[in-house]
Amino acid sequence: MTFVWLAFFDALLSIALIAAGIVGAHFYLIEPFVGFGLFGLGVFLSVLGLLVGLLAVFLTRKPQLAAGRNRALVATVVCALIAIPVIVTFIRSSLKYPAINDITTDFDNPPEFVFAQKLQHEAGRDMKYDKAKYADRQLAGYGPIGPIKERLEPSAEFVRASDVARAAPTWKITYSNPAKNTLEVVATSWLFHFQDDVVIQIRPTPDGVSLIEMRSKSRDGIGDFGVNARRIRRFFDRVALARGKVNPQEELP
Repeated sequence: MTFVWLAFFDALLSIALIAAGIVGAHFYLIEPFVGFGLFGLGVFLSVLGLLVGLLAVFLTRKPQLAAGRNRALVATVVCALIAIPVIVTFIRSSLKYPAINDITTDFDNPPEFVFAQKLQHEAGRDMKYDKAKYADRQLAGYGPIGPIKERLEPSAEFVRASDVARAAPTWKITYSNPAKNTLEVVATSWLFHFQDDVVIQIRPTPDGVSLIEMRSKSRDGIGDFGVNARRIRRFFDRVALARGKVNPQEELP
């Protein structure tokens, strides 16, 4: 019966840790990475509980142990409902997206962060783009993500791009330099409130119109499950919407 109670305890503790991680991070009671860590620990315990639960179900197969078997089944089902979807999602995302978290529209001359350097968890963190580390994997994982060309001259396009960024509910403009047509944004995830840094730069072209260059970089982790690339593409969709060409339904991540 020890395995029965261990599986049942694992199931309860897993639920408690996952709930504490999500609620704590979402309502700013704990740091996002701490909340995500509690979530991950809860998932780990659900995997452990699933294995122990299966063993307990096997050991309680005799009729005289039916009461323990029911408890073992409940614990096993609960742990399976937690562990399997999370593991499947993680594996699928890991296979689909490269383990990088810095995406840019220009490998050779990427927009560089100015103000974001002051917002990092660790002082002095290098915010320079590492082409050797990221460029090939970005191309392999996402294909071409280039700048978009706009018909407005740079200063007018900077105003429009700023308006689009300002309208995003999970974005906060932290730096704006009209002289250099450069804008920096902090994008906050909805659930755990992870923060990513975004820089948008409007560059002139020889024919007098504009290129919107962009870079999106996560502050935490190694991979980003495609969030940064998706953010750039959706921002460009919103810019196109501002000139009345498309109608994207999803909000910016």
